Amino acid sequence: MSDPVTLTTDHPVQAAATPPARGRSRRLSDRWLTVAFISPALLLLLAMSVFPLLWALYLSFTDYSATRGGSANFVWFENYTAILTSAQVHMRALTTLIYVVGAVALQIVLGFSIAYLISRRTNGRGLLTTLFLVPMMLSPVVVGLFWKFMLDAQFGVINSLLGSLGVGPVEWLTRQNTALISLIVVDTWQWTPFIMLIALAGLTAVPKYLYEAASIDRASEWFRFRTITLPLVWPLLLIAVLFRAIEAFRLFDLVYILTSGGPGVSTETLSFHVYKVAFLGFNTGTASAYGILMVLIVIVLAQLYMRYLNKLKED
Repeated sequence: MSDPVTLTTDHPVQAAATPPARGRSRRLSDRWLTVAFISPALLLLLAMSVFPLLWALYLSFTDYSATRGGSANFVWFENYTAILTSAQVHMRALTTLIYVVGAVALQIVLGFSIAYLISRRTNGRGLLTTLFLVPMMLSPVVVGLFWKFMLDAQFGVINSLLGSLGVGPVEWLTRQNTALISLIVVDTWQWTPFIMLIALAGLTAVPKYLYEAASIDRASEWFRFRTITLPLVWPLLLIAVLFRAIEAFRLFDLVYILTSGGPGVSTETLSFHVYKVAFLGFNTGTASAYGILMVLIVIVLAQLYMRYLNKLKED
């Protein structure tokens, strides 16, 4: 009779989890890790944005000049008073307003029209969209130099084409009647694709069943556009207007390249005037006051505009 065989099964013994030491919780380590990652970007933001703004606010209450040196003397609100009561500033503000309204309105009309035509195509939509986006990808300096050669009174391509049609040469950039219009046209050429891109995104997001229901009811094309397309895309267009208005308000590069504020001061916008005060007149305190006022104007108008958008959304 054989001995009974004892079967033994080895089960691995699980080691008990060691509790973390006191004062070294995982939540605390994650918190410090988050701070370590965020701190460099936050410090860079403070150094590049917040500190210059606060420093400009301080200089705006002084008579500091970058060339004079020495300590800055407080003049308090004299810089702001001189700016707000200056007839020259009022003229520059009017020029800036005409430019902003003209450029943004033209870009909205052309951008939405192009987007509407592209959205109705089924073939080649991607290629057309890419081609229209090319001007927006160029640097403003490159665009300014490109159009400066094209609008040249003697050797420009535009006047050459007009001459072939029997029209005399036009001094696009050296006459007060055409210089500001030329700036508006150049800015429209570059930034209409931005409006087109936003409008095209809104048009492609419109539900198809709305158009199908309208076609079943035999609604006209104008009725579909007026009651379906435009109301659904209009909020996106209003947001695009906000971005483009802020960008056009601080226009500098195209003015510097194309006209340098001339002829006379007919194309001298507020941003270019601040440049002249700061770097040609070396009135750093006054230029800082200009900058602070422009920031306040943008903030106030943007807040009022956002309230209008929120009210429109609620309605």
